[in-house]
Amino acid sequence: MTLGLQQNLTLTQQLIMTPQLQQAIKLLQLSRLELAGVIQQEIEENPALEEVLTDTPAEELEMFGNINDNHEDVIFENSIKEVRIEEKVGNDIDWENYIHEYSSTGRVHTEKDDSQESPNYEAFTTSKETLEEHLQWQLLMYGPTKEEEQIGRLIIGNLNVDGYLCASVQEIAQIGGFSEEAVNNLLNIMQSFDPPGVCARNLQETLLIQLKMLSINDPILIEIITSHIKNLENKNYKKIANTINVSLERVIAAVNVIKYLEPKPGRQFTSEEPHYIIPDIHIYKDGDDFKIVMNDDGLPKLRINRLYRDSVSNGKPLSKETKSYLNDKMQSASWLIKSIHQRQKTIYAVMESIIKFQREFFEKGVAYLKPMILKDVAEDINMHESTISRVTTNKYAYTPQGLFELKYFFNSSIKRTNGDSMASESVKDKIKSLIDHEDPANPLSDQEITELLAKANIDIARRTVAKYREMLHILPSVKRKQL
Repeated sequence: MTLGLQQNLTLTQQLIMTPQLQQAIKLLQLSRLELAGVIQQEIEENPALEEVLTDTPAEELEMFGNINDNHEDVIFENSIKEVRIEEKVGNDIDWENYIHEYSSTGRVHTEKDDSQESPNYEAFTTSKETLEEHLQWQLLMYGPTKEEEQIGRLIIGNLNVDGYLCASVQEIAQIGGFSEEAVNNLLNIMQSFDPPGVCARNLQETLLIQLKMLSINDPILIEIITSHIKNLENKNYKKIANTINVSLERVIAAVNVIKYLEPKPGRQFTSEEPHYIIPDIHIYKDGDDFKIVMNDDGLPKLRINRLYRDSVSNGKPLSKETKSYLNDKMQSASWLIKSIHQRQKTIYAVMESIIKFQREFFEKGVAYLKPMILKDVAEDINMHESTISRVTTNKYAYTPQGLFELKYFFNSSIKRTNGDSMASESVKDKIKSLIDHEDPANPLSDQEITELLAKANIDIARRTVAKYREMLHILPSVKRKQL
């Protein structure tokens, strides 16, 4: 028997994800903001792809989900095929037929004259003042010496976002080569700057600075802040009253004063801007039915560039390299348009199925939300669960009951004592409702909430109540108590 290398031919079947399908899957799981960024990047990199101007006639638009003016329905072009695994785009595409299918002639738009350009409104806006800039201005208004200015800059540079000094006096003195007395003197001056309590080293110090600036010299207030901050946090007012030998009413009066102090002096100068959610879908009640409207505001409408279209359709003689380049770019642009269109169709189908399963929620509210899993929708619209998961990630719907992420409608079930089941989100809403209507002086404990839910035929453990309460960002009963 001899050993040697041999070649054998075997026939096997294998599932391969084409680049086009990978692109479609990638677009499917993107949020609205991320999709807009991908489209803009593709427009910049692919010259065969262009954005349709807003004044182009409606019949010319290559849209991936047109919404009519009455916002009543979503119209999908049947002529655009879905992106499927078996679909392949070859190099011998009849681009002329494609062009007549996906594009049409239209008006030629010219650039406006420079004199007619709108003013740059960014030149009229101002940035928000930071805590560092605010303190630097006050320091310079104080008229410091050169050494004091250097110390002040070190102090300001070591403040965190809440306005607390993160470095000790010794560290600041050592870094700049100054005396600790000089650093202490300037720190005391800067602690009188606006906002009140800034440059403090801990919570107690910032509260005491604010009391001083308000000319409040109550020894009980000072004692509570200095020595009983932990009991104050836990609302253990009786222990504070017994320790400092005063009445409970006197402690509560002092606590009410402390409530109006600012524990984070730098809060008002935060640079964090609020991020507003723009829904991908709008759902409106129309008689006894619900209408789904896809929101494509702010998303560019795409089509093939006119120059590339004419170069192919007119049969102009092109070099091999140019022809290959045109084919690649137009193929890429074609698949992007089709993938975006397929994305909108899939989202629409998933939302339609969700409304079918959760109709009572859309009509009556969160208390009527039903348990539902991804498999329910997947089987209803004949798609894989992974596709449904991608569709519902970072997608939001504006409904008659409010703004919700699509993931919100998929939740586990909680068994009821009568044999029925209800959604976990409905249980959370029930817990929140019980806490909202509790007696502030005697808040409900987790065990008491469990017992009240049991009376409503909701079988749930105390630790589950505690978990749901924490998910709702609600404090335990000890810290909710108000005297």
